[in-house]
Amino acid sequence: MVIAGKLFRLKDPLPLDEIALKLKNLKRETSINDKISLITEVSNLTLNNNRLEGLLLRDVPISFRSRGELVTTVRTLEIPFVFTRQGEETLLLVVEKKNTANWVANLLSELLFLNIGGIVEVRIPPEKLREYHEINAEDSKVVFFEDVDIPNVNKLSLYGSTLSTTSLYNEYLSHGKIWYIVVRSKKHDIVVGLTRDGVVTVFSRIDIPDFIDFVLTEVAEMALS
Repeated sequence: MVIAGKLFRLKDPLPLDEIALKLKNLKRETSINDKISLITEVSNLTLNNNRLEGLLLRDVPISFRSRGELVTTVRTLEIPFVFTRQGEETLLLVVEKKNTANWVANLLSELLFLNIGGIVEVRIPPEKLREYHEINAEDSKVVFFEDVDIPNVNKLSLYGSTLSTTSLYNEYLSHGKIWYIVVRSKKHDIVVGLTRDGVVTVFSRIDIPDFIDFVLTEVAEMALS
């Protein structure tokens, strides 16, 4: 099962207990017709070991045709999130694909700061992503380069194992910066895709608690460099 998530940071760091207080008992309800209301709420908040974990429950409408009529029902998405303090920073991990994770980050920003923009994307320095790739390069899968200085070329890519030992890899490094990699983490023995804006995708079998541990240790360390 592929698990994806995205790492963010708070522009103005907050203590975890203050975040918990602001998110506690959050519930928003929006009616879409006389019969159906969509609810967004925070549940299962727990604070321990320098982590504030919770679930964001989000109702989404689903419409389909049944016996010639359009029927609308509701599906509830359960989106895990974690706040953690690391050094001077407060980080947020949302365990969902990029677009949904961005939506959650903006919603939480509105709740904590009364405006979007209080929670922003992390930025992993290109040299740190390169270092991580080369440390784990024995089973490298994919490398994408951006900010390419070749006219009319926006991105470059390489596929295959032992990429860092090829002359083409070094040539591409001279023209651009690494943006995305897929490698096997030696420390955790999982195949993972990483982008410099904090999107993490684990392609190996892993459960959500282990995914969270991986991101908040191995990935967060690069983002805080």
